Amino acid sequence: MSEVRLPVETRSEFGKGAARRTRRAGKIPAVLYGHGSDPKHLSLPAVEFARAVRENGQNAVLTLDVAGSKSELALTKTIASHPIKNYIEHVDLLLVKRGEKVTVSVPLSVTGTAAAGTLVNQEVMEVEIEAEALHIPEQLEISVEEVEAGTQITAAEVALPRGVTLQADPETLVVNITEPAGEMTEEGGEGETAEEGGEESAES
Repeated sequence: MSEVRLPVETRSEFGKGAARRTRRAGKIPAVLYGHGSDPKHLSLPAVEFARAVRENGQNAVLTLDVAGSKSELALTKTIASHPIKNYIEHVDLLLVKRGEKVTVSVPLSVTGTAAAGTLVNQEVMEVEIEAEALHIPEQLEISVEEVEAGTQITAAEVALPRGVTLQADPETLVVNITEPAGEMTEEGGEGETAEEGGEESAES
């Protein structure tokens, strides 16, 4: 997982008016908390933060260069965006330390080509794991190469890197390999037609 360095500033003004002024200045209001410390109110550079999330994902480790203080390591906990205008309104950051294990959700990527005449249904897009803060995998891959219809892959069967443990329910259905619905409908339709034909013959 990538580590991104961001210059940040502390905030001394709070409330909706102060938040609007922060955003007008090209920054994002944020709160850094964790390890029992008092929350720190910060402002993040909007363009740089958005680029970090876009290029490295929400689990990117952020090195926060706090003006007038020592650098802090953090993970993005939540991002609040405007429902209509789609800009970032506020960010919650979680303080972490090198070597510390954290629980995060990681995207799943299905690779390979299943057996002919099958349909691959990805039931969940991400899964919760525990990993060292500086070694969070960017994604977890699930191979469906030549997998036959009727196969169901659960969270317990997802391959995890060394040092990573699953936190999601192991029985969670992740990928379901089925036959195309069209074929099943066609078969059902043929059976119904034959049955109707039988009724008509009986009546005649």
